[in-house]
Amino acid sequence: MMKVNAEKCIGCGQCIKDCFPRDIEMVDGKAIIKNEACFKCGHCIAVCPKEAVSTDEYNMEEVKNYQKEEFEIEPERLLNFIKFRRTVRQFRNKEVEVEKLSKIIEAGRFTQTGTNSQDLSYVVVRDGLQQLKNVTFETLKFMSDNILNNLTEENMSYKRYAEMWAYMYGRYKENPKENDSLFFNAPAVIVVTANSEVNGALAASNMELMTNAVGLGTFFSGFFVAAAKGNKQIVDMLGVKPGKQIVACMVIGYPAVKYSRTVPRKSADVSWK
Repeated sequence: MMKVNAEKCIGCGQCIKDCFPRDIEMVDGKAIIKNEACFKCGHCIAVCPKEAVSTDEYNMEEVKNYQKEEFEIEPERLLNFIKFRRTVRQFRNKEVEVEKLSKIIEAGRFTQTGTNSQDLSYVVVRDGLQQLKNVTFETLKFMSDNILNNLTEENMSYKRYAEMWAYMYGRYKENPKENDSLFFNAPAVIVVTANSEVNGALAASNMELMTNAVGLGTFFSGFFVAAAKGNKQIVDMLGVKPGKQIVACMVIGYPAVKYSRTVPRKSADVSWK
């Protein structure tokens, strides 16, 4: 429940102005939260100048007061950080600390979600990575055979992927350690699941930035996501919760490659109206 400390409230009305579902009203010069349409977005907590608003549903000790030197990032510096990020497929033989993986998940936890649903769940795979890898390769091979043996105009666009999966599988079976072109021998994987694909994608994007910030590298394995959607065994292995879908698979480790510069991109396709 969201609540207002009447002794601290000065009746400024800032929480009322910023409440999208209009769940706050002013009574006798004090803000009152009705908790009828409220979806716990926390805007009232953030906007109150007197720290009068709180909730008993979340940990209020997580709330931090704004400090410019701790919160602001120079625009050009942020843009350069985004430009410099690279998809990493070369990893060192070094375990990733739990503390760093937890910080990456924190970046996902504090990402915005539609109607503040906070519908994200995360599966961190380390010890079971080899088993997951084996099942995924077998699934991709099955999907490849199914496509190549039943080519039609509708699935012709998948032909090159099917051929790639078959090639990857063959090389992996020859030498699993040297030819891991699925997870590239990375020591950890974070699978992002959510009820909403948009919420999961937004969280994964912020998580990638945090991955780079803590000195790690990552790439999003679309092949794994495709395999997981086609094999309930993978979903069960991960313990994906009912109602959630696998949105992203982040393969994570310490980079075994060092980049020296950013790269060019196509011009933005923008329409100004």
